[in-house]
Amino acid sequence: MMNRMERPEPGTEAQLRYTDSDYHVVKSGAFVRCAVTGLAIPLDELKYWSATRQEAYVDAKAAGEREKAERAKK
Repeated sequence: MMNRMERPEPGTEAQLRYTDSDYHVVKSGAFVRCAVTGLAIPLDELKYWSATRQEAYVDAKAAGEREKAERAKK
């Protein structure tokens, strides 16, 4: 696990394990990708994710779009 003092290499994608209220770094990196848009999200700006789906979202709109799409499947 990465601590707050470690700085990942710029341009490397992190791997995270998401929980309901936090996330844990599995592989250090500078960003994760939004599951909806594919945009890079710097870890210090990551605010939206799904622990159930284990995916990140760039903003509330993207998270809502994913939720809407999942509900439509049912």
